[in-house]
Amino acid sequence: MKKYIKVFLLLIGTYSYSQSTVKGTVTDEQNNPIPSANVVIVGTNDGATTDIDGNFTIKTAKTGAQKIKGVFIGFFPQTKSITISGDVTVNFSLKESIESLDEVVLTVSSSKRSQKETPLSITSLSAKDLTKLNTSSQANILRSIPGITTENGGGEVASNVFVRGLPSGGQFQFNPLQIDGMPVLATFGLNSSAHDVYFRTDIGIKSLEFVRGGSSVLYGVGSVAGIINYTSVTGSETPKNILKLELGTNSRYKADFLTSGQLGGKDSKLFYALTGFYRYDEGPIKTGLPTEGYQLRGNIKKETEKGSITFSGQFIDDQVQFFLPYPLEGGTRNRPTGNDGNEILTLQTVAASNFSYKTPNGMYTSPIRDGVSTKGGYFMTNFVHNFNDNLKIDAKIRKSKYEHQFNLFLDGSGVSGAKAVETQQEYKDARGLTTGNFTLQNGTALDPNARLFENRILDRNRPLSELVSDIKLSYKTGIHTLTGGTFMSRSEAGDFNVTTSYLSEYSNRPDLVNLSGYTVNGITNRGVGYTNRNISSNKLAFFFADEIKLDRWNFDIGIRHETASGNIENEKTKSYTVDNTGISNLDNVVWGTGSFQTGHVSANDFAVALAALYKVNDNASVYGNFSRGYFFPELRSVKFDAFDNPSSYTSEKIVQGEAGLKYGKGSFSGTLAAFMLNLSDRRAIEFINDPNSAALIEKVDKQSTKSYGLETTWNWRFIEGFTFNGTFTYQKHEVTKSEKTPAIVGNKLVRQPNVMSKLGLSYDKANFDANLDYSYAGDKFANEANTIKLEGFGIVDLNLGYTFNIGQSDETLRLGLQSFNLLNSDGITEGSPRIGNNQTEEEFFVGRPIIPRTALVNLTFSF
Repeated sequence: MKKYIKVFLLLIGTYSYSQSTVKGTVTDEQNNPIPSANVVIVGTNDGATTDIDGNFTIKTAKTGAQKIKGVFIGFFPQTKSITISGDVTVNFSLKESIESLDEVVLTVSSSKRSQKETPLSITSLSAKDLTKLNTSSQANILRSIPGITTENGGGEVASNVFVRGLPSGGQFQFNPLQIDGMPVLATFGLNSSAHDVYFRTDIGIKSLEFVRGGSSVLYGVGSVAGIINYTSVTGSETPKNILKLELGTNSRYKADFLTSGQLGGKDSKLFYALTGFYRYDEGPIKTGLPTEGYQLRGNIKKETEKGSITFSGQFIDDQVQFFLPYPLEGGTRNRPTGNDGNEILTLQTVAASNFSYKTPNGMYTSPIRDGVSTKGGYFMTNFVHNFNDNLKIDAKIRKSKYEHQFNLFLDGSGVSGAKAVETQQEYKDARGLTTGNFTLQNGTALDPNARLFENRILDRNRPLSELVSDIKLSYKTGIHTLTGGTFMSRSEAGDFNVTTSYLSEYSNRPDLVNLSGYTVNGITNRGVGYTNRNISSNKLAFFFADEIKLDRWNFDIGIRHETASGNIENEKTKSYTVDNTGISNLDNVVWGTGSFQTGHVSANDFAVALAALYKVNDNASVYGNFSRGYFFPELRSVKFDAFDNPSSYTSEKIVQGEAGLKYGKGSFSGTLAAFMLNLSDRRAIEFINDPNSAALIEKVDKQSTKSYGLETTWNWRFIEGFTFNGTFTYQKHEVTKSEKTPAIVGNKLVRQPNVMSKLGLSYDKANFDANLDYSYAGDKFANEANTIKLEGFGIVDLNLGYTFNIGQSDETLRLGLQSFNLLNSDGITEGSPRIGNNQTEEEFFVGRPIIPRTALVNLTFSF
């Protein structure tokens, strides 16, 4: 391996350098360096980001008189005139401002431009912004983004993310998660795993951009709702090292690191960045099943005479516990009191982590102890080459492969007619039993007054591999920046599912219960649900766009055509007799026959996007955009008829528009926009309880929806050091068509509130920083029938920090304190989707509360 690395470094080190170099430093008025500032040669894609000391270096083929611009959030931009003839040095001294709309954005565009010049809604978060958020989950990060509501009850991964106006079962259905411009998953819905199970945010992230609106469908993987793009830190001539140590409640330990710099000599133009973490956590809710793992990411960048080549990769080996709804108090929906008189925070239990039983394929052992387990990674190459001042190619290719298991505790027995929580007699009556005694695992008799909770474990084995490429060719001529490109992907995924039922106490982290003549080691039904399928997907898209820049007008025009095809293999099942225990319900197990239904489907569609922006003056712009886009349904939604023929497969159509105002001057910046979305013929997928067994089935319904609303954002520095920021979204939405359930037409979308808001108060001056955020999601409905209303709730987060100067001026130590859900607020993020419209408000209500208060202290060394 060392030999190959040496050869690789030798090969990429053979490029020559005849370009001019523009270098310098960006500081504030007190001569303090500004890291992560953007410096761009105006009218080109030549630019750089400053390092920890505020230094930047730009390689450019431009010559003669040019303009160069320095930009950073919270400071007025500065433009200087330079003459490029050989190497040039230029320094910037930026004046502080609260104006953030001059920040250069990178996502969903072929040219670097500020938000004031972009006819789309874009939110940018810097590395400094991200440190103020609780980054243990995407839900905690993204709920600060306008137009997004997230559900914070599931834990660290598999976040449910809902974008304004669109129906969704959660996860990242309409808004892909990207790393460095490439999607974490190129095809959503192969096995229903969320994007964030394959990636963790770390301190090697330079920025986050979320682009809303239909124009984002044009580029790369495409998206009808917007793209969430993380950009990684790359190395520079100045070494940068960060070490962060974290200690939290429930025995949380985490260590993060980032190191970056230059490889070889001063003139090597070869740079590196390496980041990663190790984390152990028994929370945020203790189950006896730990969260533990690590991630490594890195890149090597070689600056060439006319561009760059970057090799990047990731390796992850992580296990995370995932929390689902459980029975709460029926009337109040508060966390209930268990058999032992104590509050129940979770019914997940380590006691159920070691069961096994015989199957036709041998002994099956549940991997539930591992929770959501991900192991694997990706390798990506990004090649950028400027043929001349006007013609540029940007090509990316990535290969990823993961072994992934999504093992979870469900939210009840799924037995038709059974209560969520049962007395011992109710348990027997619901199952037609007349005899038997209840005992704990140690053989002692169960208290006659103790209640029972029968639950299911769903084990899912979901390997995934992908090969993805994204190639863009840009040509700048006069007022036009023309971009043509192609996106290709080949994805393969497995989806092996086994459902097993067990009986336990109704207590926090309960013990298993046996019923003589009915259970063995707490197991009530083995392999009651079984699914095994393999799905492959191919995508091929071509797109063309034109960015037109006039004196006051900017126009974006684009079209995209895409073909998607898939192969689906579903294993058939039957009930086998595998054991003779004398207990009738354990004599059989549902398992695969080895015979598969196979089918091939394909669809194609096109998208058109139009956008315009008018610069009223230096401080204000008005804009509008319109798009007609599409979304290819999840391939796992394809069903087979009695002759094993797959159902029809057609794209879902979406039309959306937005018009708004962007304003920024001095101590204030803000946006105001109106939006509308119409989605046609969506394949809505629900996992619901099978009324004939304790297994889950997938219900597919073709639906149409519409929505419209208003959205505003603001950022106001009202006193030196103090900033008040916020977002507010109001939306109206309804179902306009349902093939399976016409009665829901006119109802509101499931789990979409009408109101979303975030208010933040920040202080950052001298060595002290503080951030207090309040996020609110309004009332919503848990089910399509709109009979189960979930009241809105707010979450308060607090972040405090003090930075000490140690050693040299650029060596610091920050002591930080964080608290998620500071006030320990109550709130229900969802009911039970598996119960659907059969959800009740009786003695117990099945719902998922938000995570209780957690607290963290961290030390961050920068040197």
